Amino acid sequence: MTTVEEALKALSLIKDSGSGKSLVQLGWIDQVRVEPPRVTLRLNLPNFAHSQRDRIAQEAKNLLEKFQDIQQVQIELANSATPEKGSIGNAGHGQTQPLQAINGVKNVIAVTSGKGGVGKSTVAVNLACALAQDGFRVGLLDADIYGPNTPTMLGVSEKTPEVFGQGADQKIIPIESYGIAMVSMGFLIEEDQPVIWRGPMLNGIIRQFLYQASWGERDFLIVDMPPGTGDAQLSLAQAVPITGVLIITTPQKVSLQDSRRGLAMFRQMDIPILGVIENMTFFITPDLPERQYPLFGFGGGKQLAQENAVPLLAQIPLEIPVLEGGNKGLPIVQSHPDSLSAKEFKRLANLVLESVN
Repeated sequence: MTTVEEALKALSLIKDSGSGKSLVQLGWIDQVRVEPPRVTLRLNLPNFAHSQRDRIAQEAKNLLEKFQDIQQVQIELANSATPEKGSIGNAGHGQTQPLQAINGVKNVIAVTSGKGGVGKSTVAVNLACALAQDGFRVGLLDADIYGPNTPTMLGVSEKTPEVFGQGADQKIIPIESYGIAMVSMGFLIEEDQPVIWRGPMLNGIIRQFLYQASWGERDFLIVDMPPGTGDAQLSLAQAVPITGVLIITTPQKVSLQDSRRGLAMFRQMDIPILGVIENMTFFITPDLPERQYPLFGFGGGKQLAQENAVPLLAQIPLEIPVLEGGNKGLPIVQSHPDSLSAKEFKRLANLVLESVN
C-alpha cells in the first residue's frame, strides 16, 4: 500500500517555476492523506504563484496516479492566500503592519497547539530549562492570558514582578526561576480571578509583555501560546518576527485534528515550522520503568509530521514526576535529569538549536 512518505517523495518532484524549489519544501503542498484508492492533499499557493495552479494540480495527479493502488487525487485549496513574509493579513484586526523585533532578543520560539490539555506549557517550561542548563540566556513569555500556568510550574506563583513608570514608558521586571526570566498574566491577577477580555485588550497585553518587559540580552524567548488559532496567535504574529514554531500534539486523533489547524495557521502566515512534538507518547509506571503503555494510541505525531513534511522532533513519555513536578514547581529537567522524559527534552533543545542555526 502506498504510504504518505512515498506520496511526499513523489510530490517533491514538483517545482516552483520561479525559484526552482520543491513545492513540498516551500510548504505549498501539505496535509497529504493516503487512503487508497484516494490521495487527498492541500495546495497553499501565495498570490504570486496562482498562475501555476493548473500546472501543479495536473503534475500532482500524474505523479500520484503512477502508484498502482491510487486511482483518485483530490486537491483542496487553502482558504486564504499566504501573506508576504514579514506581515500578516488583517484578519479583522486592522491594517497590515511591519514586524518589530524585541531589543536584545535573538530568537523567538512559539510553542503552540490546536487544543488544550496536550502538555504545551510542560514542553515550553522544560525546553526553556534545558536551554538554560546549556548556558543560553532564556526568557519565557506566558501568552496564555486566559489560563496562565507557567508561574506554578516554575514555583514562583506567589511572587509579584516590579513595575516602573507610566503608560508607554512602563516597564515590568521579569521574575527569575531556574535561570529563566519569565513574564505571565498569572503574576498580575489573583489565582481564581478570570480574565474576561476581548481581542483588542488581549493584543495590548501581549504587546506590553513583548516590548515593555525588561528582557535584557536573551538568546531565546520561548512563548507559551494558548490553544487554538485566535486573537493571541494573531497578535503575536502581527507583532514580532518569529524564528520558528513548535507544534505540540498527543497521539490521539482529536488532538491531531486540532494540531493540523494550528500548524496550517502559522504556515499560512509564512512563519517557519521547526517541527512536531508528540507529548504523552506512552505512560511509564514507576515500578516497571521498562514497560511502556500507549494510553492515547500510536503514531499521531509521526503522521502529522509526515503530512506536512516537517520533522518529528521529540516523543515525550508520560511519567509521574512530570505531573508532580508541574504541581510543585519542579520541572522534570531539573528534578529528574536522568529520566527518559528529561533526556527527551534535552534532545529537543539540541534539535531546536540545530534548526535555528
